[in-house]
Amino acid sequence: MVNSRQSLDLSAFAPAPGGAAVEWRISDAAIPYPEAVEAMEARVAEIAAGHAPELVWLLEHPSLYTSGTSGKAADLLDPGFPVFASGRGGQLTYHGPGQRVAYVMLDLKRRRPDVRAYVASLEQWVIRTLAAFNVRGERREDRVGVWVARPDKGTGFEDKIAAIGVRLRRWVSFHGISINVEPDLSHFAAIVPCGVTDPRYGVTSLADLGHTATSTDVDIALRQAFEEVFGAEHLRLPEAI
Repeated sequence: MVNSRQSLDLSAFAPAPGGAAVEWRISDAAIPYPEAVEAMEARVAEIAAGHAPELVWLLEHPSLYTSGTSGKAADLLDPGFPVFASGRGGQLTYHGPGQRVAYVMLDLKRRRPDVRAYVASLEQWVIRTLAAFNVRGERREDRVGVWVARPDKGTGFEDKIAAIGVRLRRWVSFHGISINVEPDLSHFAAIVPCGVTDPRYGVTSLADLGHTATSTDVDIALRQAFEEVFGAEHLRLPEAI
């Protein structure tokens, strides 16, 4: 069933007139998870205090698992990589090379203080990004994230291509989305991804679907789709770090 979030009005997430430009940061080297969380928390505090602009941070992590606030120990089947408790919503997921993570730090109090609509907007951002590669991403009623129908695998089969997990502090968002570009999908087999146990529902990537997109290609599509969903304001782009 198509998710009821599809019917939400997402038009009010554009920034207020005169707001500071959103900063985009791209990290070329893999960022350890604790380092990323520490940096996000510091930036969120600065945004909430009005001392820094909003930020979208694109990066990769070394291979690891994170467990959200609804995570269950039983969903970790074979802990071959480090496991980190995360303050984001959601359950257990994998991060690693070949997966583009976008950490999104936006002032929702200024834009729109609506968590449900914000999650739907993140889904829409991913869906529009995937459309740039002729991939049809979809929402589902009982599963947060973005899914791709897989009739080649059988009737009713679907694979998750992007995960979403967010946290808010003083109405500033952090954590965000991850899109599978070309990760080693076997690493998802060591967990129950996001608690989904139905054998019809798996995990996929752009590479698995036959697309040769790079992380740079995905970054370009993310930037274009972000303006379409969150407002076409000027983006401040610093040096990659």
